[in-house]
Amino acid sequence: MSALICLPVVLPLLAAALKLAIGQRLSRLQSLISVVTLIVVLAIAIVLAVAVDRDGTLVAQAGGWAAPMGISLVADRLSTLMLAVSAAVTLAVMVYSIAQDFADQDETAPLSIFHPAFLVMVAGVSDAFLAGDLFNLFVGFEILLSGSYVLLTFGGTESRVRAGATYAVMGLTSSLLFLIAIAVTYAATGTMSMAHIAERFDGLPLAIKLLVELTLLLVFGVKAAVFPMSAWLPDSYPTAPAPATAVFAGLLTKVGVYSIIRLESLLFPGGPVASLLQWVALATMLVGICGAIVQSDIKRLLSFTLVSHIGYLVFGVSLATPHALAGSVFYAVHHITVQTSLFLIVGLIERRTGTTSLDRLGGLAKLTPAIAVLFFVSAINLAGIPPLSGFIGKLGLLQAGLADGGDSELILVGGLLLTSLLTLYAVARVWNRAFWRPSKSVELVESVPAPMWAATAGLVALALSFTVFAGPLSGLAERTGAELLARQPYITAVLGGEGR
Repeated sequence: MSALICLPVVLPLLAAALKLAIGQRLSRLQSLISVVTLIVVLAIAIVLAVAVDRDGTLVAQAGGWAAPMGISLVADRLSTLMLAVSAAVTLAVMVYSIAQDFADQDETAPLSIFHPAFLVMVAGVSDAFLAGDLFNLFVGFEILLSGSYVLLTFGGTESRVRAGATYAVMGLTSSLLFLIAIAVTYAATGTMSMAHIAERFDGLPLAIKLLVELTLLLVFGVKAAVFPMSAWLPDSYPTAPAPATAVFAGLLTKVGVYSIIRLESLLFPGGPVASLLQWVALATMLVGICGAIVQSDIKRLLSFTLVSHIGYLVFGVSLATPHALAGSVFYAVHHITVQTSLFLIVGLIERRTGTTSLDRLGGLAKLTPAIAVLFFVSAINLAGIPPLSGFIGKLGLLQAGLADGGDSELILVGGLLLTSLLTLYAVARVWNRAFWRPSKSVELVESVPAPMWAATAGLVALALSFTVFAGPLSGLAERTGAELLARQPYITAVLGGEGR
């Protein structure tokens, strides 16, 4: 079973290389390679998730070199769950992008470039989720960033190049900080293996541990777009093509959140920075949603709601209890799917009407009732209306905050409730202006291919399934939270029975 762990990283890279070799010829074959590759990755992720939940953490040692000297790929409950959700999302987005047929829309943006870049990004995401050492985590981030740079500037328009420049500066800066953090960590511990670092940190002076933790949190905070390192996101994501924007919004920031969860649970459980994270979570929630409610473009509005809901995830991490981490894990799975769905739906709106501006839209409930239904269901799920999965995830976080009972935790609970109400206001405002009010001059300019409908509806259905199967998913999230704070099963699986 351990032999399967490397495949979610290797297969997309091999497929990308094959598609580059094919070039612009045989576009149907290119599409088939992409879809088959992502289906196989999804199947492997599901198999690994089931095996890990049943039998415990699995580890693959690259080249046969045992940790801490070698490179470890580690599949535990958290990494396999995130891998499975990301595989499902990227498969849906790939089907959507194929149907949209970028090559026909813009000859300067060939499909033969989009597909390999997308697959490279998928490989980077998989590597980041499975990385068992800090340097391989850095490599995973660099792989996904290299693919995302291409996707963000796809087509070479002025607005996309400008947004890509902002994104590139953010990426390069965070990468430099990451290298500095790795150097500091290696100087302090003499190892890159996260399991080994977890053992050796216990004997280090508090000042050294604090320096390493703050440096790594700064890196992952930039990548996750937590306040005050979130200003780059609303200016970068909305300019990209709809499929790229959807996968960026739903998935890429969650890789940063995943890293924060791994960092705080494995390396620094219950550290002094937890209280700082609480205030960062509160600021992220409130600043993000306040930015959302004043936007007149749906893409920018959703980009700001994305920032605010990252605060929910950091909130759970900051409490550092099994129930709180379970709430963050459940909400991450929900939010990846719902946020991606919403951006795909906005892509449908833009294709049908030629705009995403609330000042120009109106009457879409009558003009495009199918899009209206998809948006309504996803929007109320994002807002957390009972009994949908967004409500279940928020309820878990609220219960964890109230169980702690401290003054700062109660303030955070108040901030979460206020953010939820403002999220409902923001999506209701979109519904009222774009769908409900009478149409002024909106004209339907293009039809939507059936696979685009199918991919979007499939993701919406997947998000709804989290409500239907909330019991098993919540149970898995609870087991994940307990496993994360236990720490020792992860360390033992990577290093063996003996401490080093």
